[in-house]
Amino acid sequence: MRRFFFPLALAICVQPALADAPKVITDIAPIHALVTQVMGDRGTPEVLLPAGGDPHDFQLRPSQARALADAELIVWMGEALSPWLERGLDGVGSKAVQLELLEAKGTVTRSFGEAGEEAGGAHDHTHEAHNHEGHNHEGLDPHAWLDPENGRIWLGLIAEALAQADPEGAATYRANEIEGRSVIDAAEATARAILAPVQDRPFAVLHDAYGYYADHFGLTIVGALRMGDAAQPGAAHVRDLQAELQASGAACIFPEANHDSAMVEQMAQAAGVRMGAALDPSGANMNPGAGLYAAVLVGMATDIAACLADR
Repeated sequence: MRRFFFPLALAICVQPALADAPKVITDIAPIHALVTQVMGDRGTPEVLLPAGGDPHDFQLRPSQARALADAELIVWMGEALSPWLERGLDGVGSKAVQLELLEAKGTVTRSFGEAGEEAGGAHDHTHEAHNHEGHNHEGLDPHAWLDPENGRIWLGLIAEALAQADPEGAATYRANEIEGRSVIDAAEATARAILAPVQDRPFAVLHDAYGYYADHFGLTIVGALRMGDAAQPGAAHVRDLQAELQASGAACIFPEANHDSAMVEQMAQAAGVRMGAALDPSGANMNPGAGLYAAVLVGMATDIAACLADR
């Protein structure tokens, strides 16, 4: 916290200046949205990953490295999603306080192919199993922001981290946290109502990133064309997914924002299913800001239901 000192004569007639809000850096747009909600009018966090950027494989620009060096608080998913940020923090010798959300107490986590559970529980999530360079999705699933329960938990953690860094703003941060929880509650209720009529209809996706969302809203994903963000599917996997789509009676397969949809279109034609709208799990095509997190939850529900309802 920055402190201001005044000569004694001035101190008699001048009110003490309020401390500045801490300089906060976030990694991806959904986390930036949560931090923006909590900070409110006291400050504006910076998000490093640009719209359309790949959170698994991104290179910091020099200006971003400088901002990282000056930051006082880093709020990020963690090395399992953003290994580039781990390298950046090491490279600039950052002294900032870090809030690594995937490792935070209370966070609901899951392994790929498994149901979610609370972080710190009996399941041993080994980061070594997640191949960052090859994008092979094994072990810990880092897409945890797609469970709105985590959004609520993280608002509280963010508010407390900001209150520690900026005690004069603590009341504001905690009030904004409460407001943010109500926004997530409303978005969750809206998404659940949209999905209710199609909840029992299976579908497939471009890549294996939607387990948290499916777990939370009771959806059935029969498979993913890619097991990782950049991994090209082998011929055997393509054949297996086509067979699964046909055997399950799935109606749709969904591409993803800022990814080439050609392979998804080919699979849709081969399996005789519809290609839905491109899902946007990280808000790549949305306006940044406090409203983005809720927009991701509702937007995906809207796109999923629109395709599955048209049978």
